Amino acid sequence: MNEMIEIVLEEAADQMLNAVDHTRRDFSSVRTGRASSSLIDRLTAEAYGVEMRLQELASFSVPEARLLVVAPHDAANLNAIERAIVNANLGLMPSNDGRVIRLAFPALTTERRRELSRVVGAMSEDGKQRINAVRRAARKQLDDLDNDGGVSEDEIVRTQTRLDALKDTHLAMIDEAQATKQQELMEV
Repeated sequence: MNEMIEIVLEEAADQMLNAVDHTRRDFSSVRTGRASSSLIDRLTAEAYGVEMRLQELASFSVPEARLLVVAPHDAANLNAIERAIVNANLGLMPSNDGRVIRLAFPALTTERRRELSRVVGAMSEDGKQRINAVRRAARKQLDDLDNDGGVSEDEIVRTQTRLDALKDTHLAMIDEAQATKQQELMEV
């Protein structure tokens, strides 16, 4: 039975780490006033008759802090990539010279920074809810083991304490990532 307990804890730890990673990826999609390909690389554009991610269709470079250059691998996809960026409504206006697309990142206003900070807070809360859901599911599995017998109640209590410590560790990771992202947003 101790093996089952360890399996439950390992699965919970993996799922919690996945929730933290997912939240960090969400944070990377919020622009901070600096050019970053993570803002657009997950967008999709229609190319060759199918929807493809921009990172499959082009390469990205950041020659200056506030400029992102998108260079399509095939010039025939230039207009589709530009359309995808415009349709994403990111507040960026692409400039197309026939070979590459340039995206100039304007400086963020104080009001926009606060708004994006609230968005990051909401993303953080979603990540925390995912972690709490994993904890609830693991506790249910532990309760089922307790009901099946073979595991002492003291062992279940110790395991639930370990599970709560895992949860707290992963929540702290999200809080740290949120604080870092909000600090980036507030930099002028």
